[in-house]
Amino acid sequence: MKAYPAIDVQTDSPDLAVALVDDFGPTAVDDQHTGSARIFFPSSDARDAALRALASRFDVTAVDVPDEDWARRSQQNLTPISVGRITIFPRPDSLPADPDSIAIVVVPSMGFGTGHHATTRLCIAALQRLNVAGRTVLDVGTGSGVLAIAASLLGASRSVGLDDDADAITAAQENLELNPQAEATMLVADLRAADVGSADIVIANLTGGLLISAALTLQDFVARGGSLVLSGLMAVEERDVLATFPTWTVEHRSEEDEWLCLTLQRSSVRS
Repeated sequence: MKAYPAIDVQTDSPDLAVALVDDFGPTAVDDQHTGSARIFFPSSDARDAALRALASRFDVTAVDVPDEDWARRSQQNLTPISVGRITIFPRPDSLPADPDSIAIVVVPSMGFGTGHHATTRLCIAALQRLNVAGRTVLDVGTGSGVLAIAASLLGASRSVGLDDDADAITAAQENLELNPQAEATMLVADLRAADVGSADIVIANLTGGLLISAALTLQDFVARGGSLVLSGLMAVEERDVLATFPTWTVEHRSEEDEWLCLTLQRSSVRS
């Protein structure tokens, strides 16, 4: 059984702990228990480096979490989450009676993106503010695939989910099959080397550090006249992230629990 490297941090401020280990590429956070958080990493080396970085400020322990254990606990604890017209269910529950609502099933796994993290909710709200119908959408760092699925159900003419984690894409594909009314393509690729063309709307729910390092690539993904939705950054990172997008204007800014979502469009005059 595959196990995922993680650290258990005793803290009442999980967002601060996550921000402090941003350089080590945290992939997900389980903060459903008061006073503690479990932060997952892409490798044991990254996990161990993060542990060393936090050891002087927090009570922290390294753990390896079996995927089945994570899914089982998540299934027990998670409830449906509604954002605007969209409701995300952690299992194939009964669909809502309201014909104007959109139901999405996303089974908890290490792909995450169940809607219980602020950045996922912020991105889903951003998609509903934009005119998605008939437009192309690229979800960079798709994780569970929920945003790519949501874009399709909102009427996107083409929806692509991109992630460099093969396990995440496997989970995304499984979630896509649970939502047969959605049409999306899930691809495994490094965003800096991906050949996916351009899209009218590009969503990048990553980390502040990755948004900065991949800024040029993300900009190249956006078609002329398109929008770039950035999330996964915290309020304290906003200035540094925006500094790497100097030819873009913030059209909308939303914040929840110190997490941000910024919708950008190219300025009329480009350098």
